[in-house]
Amino acid sequence: MELFEHFDTLLKTFWIVASISSIIFIIQTIMTFIGADASDGVDVDFDGVDAPFQLFSLRNLINFLLGFSWTGISFYNSLTNKTILILVAFFVGVLFLFMFFIIIKQLQKLAEDNTFRIAQTLNKSAEVYLTIPEKKTGKGKIMISVNGSFHELDAMTENDKITPGTLVKIVKIESENILIVETI
Repeated sequence: MELFEHFDTLLKTFWIVASISSIIFIIQTIMTFIGADASDGVDVDFDGVDAPFQLFSLRNLINFLLGFSWTGISFYNSLTNKTILILVAFFVGVLFLFMFFIIIKQLQKLAEDNTFRIAQTLNKSAEVYLTIPEKKTGKGKIMISVNGSFHELDAMTENDKITPGTLVKIVKIESENILIVETI
């Protein structure tokens, strides 16, 4: 701590804030990579706008403090007017928040739900894979592409027998996920 004794009070404050916020940031980053970042652990007492980005959170406070403190340290000798130094550090802290917000928004665009749901097959066309007996007397199989992946599903028809290779349209879904099809 002898290093801090020769510093001005403002520079000491910047170093203390930078040290604490950097340690917390490193811990948050490690927790993120091991999957333990389900929430910030701090809830606010008011409801904000329904948004994927919560302005008042521990993570955002740390991001602001990182930008604020390290900017103050970096420009301490360059800017002689301490008021301007604090304003520039504050502006960079807000800029860190804004950049974090932009990064989160871009990452959320990458999220995609490709969960297969049988309801997605309604009114789509498919190809008969195994013969479908006439008038619901037995089940056959169809191959259908949903969200870019192929699925082999049980199918029945209310009409005549449908042979393999025939294109069909899914018209209904019966219990037990059996599709009712008709030829196109």
